[in-house]
Amino acid sequence: MVRAVHGHIWKGRIEVMKKIFSLAFAFLISLTTVAQRHESNQNSSVTFAIKNMGLTVEGSFRGLKGSIEFDPNELSSSRFNVVLNANTIDTGIELRNKHLKKEEYLDVANFAEIGFVSTKIETWAQSGKYKVTGKLTIKKVTKEVIFDFTAQKQNIGHLLKGEFSIDRRDYGVGGNSFSMADDVRIFLSVKSTLDKT
Repeated sequence: MVRAVHGHIWKGRIEVMKKIFSLAFAFLISLTTVAQRHESNQNSSVTFAIKNMGLTVEGSFRGLKGSIEFDPNELSSSRFNVVLNANTIDTGIELRNKHLKKEEYLDVANFAEIGFVSTKIETWAQSGKYKVTGKLTIKKVTKEVIFDFTAQKQNIGHLLKGEFSIDRRDYGVGGNSFSMADDVRIFLSVKSTLDKT
């Protein structure tokens, strides 16, 4: 009789523990679905344009990686933290690519990555656009940049598009040049995918 009572009590405790674990698991799942974390993928495009000898030279970078946490309804908790592989610069001419990788320009041997970290994301005055303020780092020089972007909802995540200009001399790229313009226009098209992990 005593064994039967103890067995009944033990069985009851097991059922209670199962319920606790089930509730805890459900709570953790709910947390991961609330926060939409986006990982940038290899299809993202980062291109640039600069005047040289009166002609527009265009190029691109590959190897964008990092995280994009973007929710248009929760901009205060949205974050961008990405880096580019500086060694992937491509202008369509290999000799020029090698030249731009040298110490005077991007110095890829010592500074392998170009990084951007947002500090604030907010709604832009123009409908359908957003504004991001952040820190752009090139060759260990960090400057604040501000630009607007659009966010198009896709099946999974968003397609973010924006553009901004920088002065290459601010980052020690190229030095004083009579043939090369100071202004560099940068164009972003970042595809993100939803990550619930």
